[in-house]
Amino acid sequence: MSDQAARLRNLVEERAEEEAQARELGELYFNVAESTRVIAITSGKGGVGKTNLAVNLAVDLQKAGQRVMVIDADIGMANVNLLMGSVTNRSLIDLLRDGVRLEDVIEDGVAGVKYISGVAGVEAALSLNRAEQRKLHKKLGLCSELADIVIIDTGAGLNRNVIEFVLAAEEVLLITTPEPTALADAYAVIKAYTKYTDRRNIKLVVNRIHEEEECADVVDKLNQTTQKFLGLTVDCLGYIYEDKAVREAVHKQEPFVIANPDSPASRCILALTDTLMRGGKMNSVSKGWRGFLDRLFGY
Repeated sequence: MSDQAARLRNLVEERAEEEAQARELGELYFNVAESTRVIAITSGKGGVGKTNLAVNLAVDLQKAGQRVMVIDADIGMANVNLLMGSVTNRSLIDLLRDGVRLEDVIEDGVAGVKYISGVAGVEAALSLNRAEQRKLHKKLGLCSELADIVIIDTGAGLNRNVIEFVLAAEEVLLITTPEPTALADAYAVIKAYTKYTDRRNIKLVVNRIHEEEECADVVDKLNQTTQKFLGLTVDCLGYIYEDKAVREAVHKQEPFVIANPDSPASRCILALTDTLMRGGKMNSVSKGWRGFLDRLFGY
């Protein structure tokens, strides 16, 4: 009994010391609001349309009345700004500098969507000391006052940075194409995800299909493998048609839902938006943006 009491006192003292340090730095990370929804978009390989999905989904969600912010967490190919047709002045890591506020690193994208560029900043953010993490935690926490939905555009593949962001998010969209290599890489992401968490909040988006039945075939093939080796199935949120309007919009550095809102791909994004707004939110989501930051920084 005395040992248990001693451990309890030690825990209380450690927590008090941690909170005192946080107050000294002006970083009460535990006061971050919980209401903001966080959706991470990832892929097993590059070139399958991940950033296009993130940006165009953000625009349609904004049009649906949501305040949306995109955080570009793709280290190797940070190009949210290119699809927004805007210039990036600062990145996430600039928040560590004294006097730099959250609004200083937020860029104005199209249709009212705001975004934060990752560049090399995200990689550095995951290697900070505890004081630096608290500073970043506090400043990023203010995103919950500016956005109803935060979309995280992760990198592709299975490096540490991608996994950290995918595991921190409570809603994950995994985009793939019907190509066998893309499906194999998508399976690798699902396998890694299930290895590190018991949550089942990952849903599939199939890109570049030519007919609706092709999406069903892709989901069936993938789930045959996940059922056999992982004992689970992955639900499909929706699909996006192969569409020349997408390529044309990329060349113009404009979201295709704005450049050609009546195109097949744009109608697919609208359907995805409707699903997310009407009932696509994962059942076990809780704590929102606060929960995301707590998990990302290890609190």
